[in-house]
Amino acid sequence: MQRAAALVRRGCGPRTPSSWGRSQSSAAAEASAVLKVRPERSRRERILTLESMNPQVKAVEYAVRGPIVLKAGEIELELQRGIKKPFTEVIRANIGDAQAMGQQPITFLRQVMALCTYPNLLDSPSFPEDAKKRARRILQACGGNSLGSYSASQGVNCIREDVAAYITRRDGGVPADPDNIYLTTGASDGISTILKILVSGGGKSRTGVMIPIPQYPLYSAVISELDAIQVNYYLDEENCWALNVNELRRAVQEAKDHCDPKVYQDNVYSPDCRFHSFKKVLYEMGPEYSSNVELASFHSTSKGYMGECGYRGGYMEVINLHPEIKGQLVKLLSVRLCPPVSGQAAMDIVVNPPVAGEESFEQFSREKESVLGNLAKKAKLTEDLFNQVPGIHCNPLQGAMYAFPRIFIPAKAVEAAQAHQMAPDMFYCMKLLEETGICVVPGSGFGQREGTYHFRMTILPPVEKLKTVLQKVKDFHINFLEKYA
Repeated sequence: MQRAAALVRRGCGPRTPSSWGRSQSSAAAEASAVLKVRPERSRRERILTLESMNPQVKAVEYAVRGPIVLKAGEIELELQRGIKKPFTEVIRANIGDAQAMGQQPITFLRQVMALCTYPNLLDSPSFPEDAKKRARRILQACGGNSLGSYSASQGVNCIREDVAAYITRRDGGVPADPDNIYLTTGASDGISTILKILVSGGGKSRTGVMIPIPQYPLYSAVISELDAIQVNYYLDEENCWALNVNELRRAVQEAKDHCDPKVYQDNVYSPDCRFHSFKKVLYEMGPEYSSNVELASFHSTSKGYMGECGYRGGYMEVINLHPEIKGQLVKLLSVRLCPPVSGQAAMDIVVNPPVAGEESFEQFSREKESVLGNLAKKAKLTEDLFNQVPGIHCNPLQGAMYAFPRIFIPAKAVEAAQAHQMAPDMFYCMKLLEETGICVVPGSGFGQREGTYHFRMTILPPVEKLKTVLQKVKDFHINFLEKYA
């Protein structure tokens, strides 16, 4: 076609309509003759195939949005087309997306975001003064007083200052330096960046990254992408998923044979439990540790009482990092220019909420406690109802917003799963989805001890819908046991 196009372009002088018509016809005929003379070539083979692509990318798996979720999407489309199912909707209990499950946003945060996004509202009497004060402060720190401008790669300075002040309050006065704060696109962005800096070496000196099992699938996905070595240490399910120091030692010692191993706070419901930051514990151990141990910690707007997943706001604090490594970290962050400035602003409200005496304090406190109280209620409800079902055991939900119950899968079901080339808990979860419309994630996507099976589900649906979900799971499980007994 390039040859044909060149033939048409020959002779560009002005023509009368009739002469243009003759020239166009002649050129087209010549082009056609050229194409006929040229032997037909086979279709060009694709350069990018599964065989030629980056094998590390191919190895990446992310169970939270894996095959079971794709199947859920297919079923939703079938329901929309009027195809009859034993249920009327798909309930996506696979991911901790609070507002998608009906949780209402915190008013104060949305007020500040509205003011930052559309500053003309700063003159409106409909917004409280404490919200306006925060919006003005954020905008004044943005280029052109606009969220639409780039920020520094490390993030907006005043927001990093607010994060540092928040960490200092959280840890009872342990100081935090704004220069150690990096604003990120959610916590995931910060975790990925730190792992990129951390991974090095080859063969037995290749970096081994220690992760708890069950784990958040982001860790295994990034470790695969970076071609690092995943070093598992198992949490003690019989002791409410506690960390056993001997198990940690075992994992380290075994990993040394083949690699170089290196090593959610508002949602704590149990009255006997309290959040302790690693940084605070590090300082309590004394200068020998607090001045030398390199520690990166992360937080985001997505979880906790905020549930603002879509803003993709987050931060990481990195302490005791070598100055030259900090320079490399900033360089790496600079490649992506900056995290979304709107997400940075949302993070600021999380770390700088209304305080006693401010106009919005009472409403903010009421909404926050309502969200956390509801989550605590649903955590207890989930634990109690699951433990009434034969063949299901659920540890107390002491924090976060997920249940990870252990399920008994009969031998015949394991054989059926193998016939479908599925992990047994994937088989179980797929059947649950197809028969009830409930989408949960198999435990194999998070890691589990050999011979045990689990699934993960969020407890975020409203109480009445959660009761329905739990009852459906109960009925399904009993039928599943009978079918494969």
